[in-house]
Amino acid sequence: QVQLVESGGGLVEPGESLRLSCVSSGSRFRFDAMAWYRQAPGKERELVASISSPSSANYADSVKSRFTISRDNVKNTVYLQMNNLKPDDTAVYYCQTTVRGAKYWGQGTLVTVSS
Repeated sequence: QVQLVESGGGLVEPGESLRLSCVSSGSRFRFDAMAWYRQAPGKERELVASISSPSSANYADSVKSRFTISRDNVKNTVYLQMNNLKPDDTAVYYCQTTVRGAKYWGQGTLVTVSS
């Protein structure tokens, strides 16, 4: 059973940074593509960034040049470094992977950007 556990969310002011972490267990992590999604209040869940194995990354246009996704295959962890945060980045952020055709999600971590 694949399990994903996110951490690192919190309350920050506009322009500040946060780093989210997602620890994966129950799969051969180094072979898994990983992604971060977010869901803002009243909006649909959207893809923020993804990273393949080995490490080819893609980003939503709204976060390009501000967010960086990376992975540590020794720690079975995927990160999302978020810089220059904006109020529009406020959302619950979810880690996601697909293993043998099944999608797995973490429980989410809340990021609030407000002055």
